[in-house]
Amino acid sequence: MATKNPRINVTFEEETIKFLSSLAKYEHKSLSSIVKELALESLERREDKQLSKLALELDNPNGKMHSHFDAWK
Repeated sequence: MATKNPRINVTFEEETIKFLSSLAKYEHKSLSSIVKELALESLERREDKQLSKLALELDNPNGKMHSHFDAWK
């Protein structure tokens, strides 16, 4: 059966499965959708962390400032 979304197999410890299953039941969602949501949230958090790190590296306290109006001329 062809699918447009590739699948990934993940193995968890029994306690993690119990927790994820109870969370899925509590939120009235499937186990796979809960795992997908958690993975995407984690990726977003990591992306935010990397972008913040990059912003701090590029931030120059002695840099020239431009007004919003001048920047969009």
